Parts: sequence; structure tokens; C-alpha cells
Amino acid sequence: MTLKFTTSYLEDSLGVFRYYKKLAEEAMGQLTDDQLNCTLDPEMNSVAILVKHMVGNMRSRWSDFLTTDGEKPERNRDAEFEVPPEGREALMELWESGWATVFGALEPLTEADLSRTVTIRGEAHSVMQAINRQLAHYPYHCGQIVFLAKHLKHSDWRCLSVPRGKSQEFNARVAAGEASQR
Repeated sequence: MTLKFTTSYLEDSLGVFRYYKKLAEEAMGQLTDDQLNCTLDPEMNSVAILVKHMVGNMRSRWSDFLTTDGEKPERNRDAEFEVPPEGREALMELWESGWATVFGALEPLTEADLSRTVTIRGEAHSVMQAINRQLAHYPYHCGQIVFLAKHLKHSDWRCLSVPRGKSQEFNARVAAGEASQR
């Protein structure tokens, strides 16, 4: 991504969401089907369960975003942490459907919409506050996905950012305009 001055909060937010979506996808792509359901201990969530939870949240928060409460009555949050989707294809279809809901709600918004009021669990938020809430939530879980994938792949892990010992090389590439840190 090249340098671009923008004052658009929405454009920047969409960029951050897309970045973390891609990061998690690259991590999931390195895992075997069995590893998608692996946990490190009984209290931990697998990648598949994290995806199921994120999608439940995405559908609830972003469906009819401006007109209905962000915690939909039909959402069963507790069930999001039980029974993962069957197989990689179902998991990735679920993942894509969740993100389609996010982008479908955010892309049509204008800067004027940022000060509008929405509710989440009956609590009033500005649209900007609601977006910020999810800009913290989704990267948190994407980080968990990356962490778990890196642990499971161990020595076979392909770095998603700047590999160890390659910082100077990467910085030189950024300075030369050959790479971006975004």
C-alpha cells in the first residue's frame, strides 16, 4: 500500500479490517484441516471456534447496523463456542459470509454517519464507537488465530510479516519504495 493522505476514518477502518482478515487467512492457510480444530488446552478455543464466534458477532453487529440493536435476539453467543464447522470449506464459507456482512454494512457509510447513534445490547454508541469496538475485537481474535497457527506449525511456519533477522533488509525495501509496512 503506497502512502496516501486521508482523513477518511471509514476508509482507514476498512483497510484495517481487510488487513487483519488477510492475516488470519494466511495463517489458516498454513494449517492442516485437523489443526483448524486443535487447541492447546481445554479452556482454549480452536481456530474453527474462533472463526465461528467472530462470524456470530459479525452477523449480529453488522446486520441492519443502523436500525437494529447490535446484539440480535436470535444470536446464541454461547453456542458459538461449541461444535465447530465441519471441514475447511464450510469454515471458510462461514468466514467469508461474516466478512461480507461487515463490509456490506461499512462500505456504504459516509463520514456524516459516524455521529449517528446505534445500540449494542441496549447501550447507545456513536457509529464511530461501534466501529472502534470491532476494530479492537476482530484483530484480537485474528491475533489468536495467528498465534495458534504459528505454534502448531512450529518450524514449518511461514512468517506473515518481517522475519526474524530481516528487519534491516525490510526497512531498506520500505525506504526504497519496494515494500510497505501496511
